[in-house]
This record gives sequence, structure tokens and C-alpha cells, in this order.
Amino acid sequence: MDTPDSPAPPPQPKIIVDEDWKSQVEAEREAAAKQPLPASAADGDEPPLPDASFSVLVTTLATQAMMALGPRAETEPGQEEVTANLPFAKHCIDTLAVLAEKTKGNLTSAEEQLLSRFLYELCLLYVSAQKQAAQRQTSPRAT
Repeated sequence: MDTPDSPAPPPQPKIIVDEDWKSQVEAEREAAAKQPLPASAADGDEPPLPDASFSVLVTTLATQAMMALGPRAETEPGQEEVTANLPFAKHCIDTLAVLAEKTKGNLTSAEEQLLSRFLYELCLLYVSAQKQAAQRQTSPRAT
């Protein structure tokens, strides 16, 4: 029996467990899947991506190597100068060489020509970029 002098027991916190949160998340996921994808590519903002292929892979690696080799003669005045990243360029060229070695005998003649032509041109560009970098390091800088 409680007497008026005895303290009241502290109130117990009310814990609410939301058991249906998983079903709510699943419903939101289904609703998002039914919505159409953004039409940015259809609007002409971005060109569509090419199909994944060996040629696209080789071209992507070759482009990265070319960009890493630094500025080109075609650089327009006022355009931001690109500095060479020779270690990354060498990595991309080496990766293409590994692809050539590992896929030997399994490529079409067009794929083989593409890969060998890129490797040849990139090796020439790499050697040229190395020579230019060495010349810049040894030549006195104008002040």
C-alpha cells in the first residue's frame, strides 16, 4: 500500500520499436525503381557511353597515357598548361603491354593492330617526353 509520504516510482521511458521499417524501405526502393531515369543523355547534355569493348579499354588507357605525357604542341595560348606525369604515363603504357602479352593470339586483327599501334606511338611519345624533361632539368632557368 502506498503512503502519501513514499516517493512515487520514476516513470519508465516508453520505447517504441518500429518493426515495419524494412517494409517501408522496400516500398521506397520499389517506387524509385519504377521512376524513369533522368533524361540528361536524351536531352543532348551528355553523349551516350560507348559499349564496353576491348577497343574502348585500349583507347581509354592510351588516352590516359597521352594526357599524362604532358603538353602538346597544339596547346592554345591562354590554355591551362598541363604538366607531365611520366610515372603514370609509364604505368598506363606498361598496362597496355601486359594486355598485349596476356591476350596474344586471342584478338581480332583489328584489335591487335590498334593495340600495337598505340603501344608503338606511346613508347615514342614517352621517350620524347623523357628527353624534354631531362633537357628542362639541365638547362638554366630564365629569371
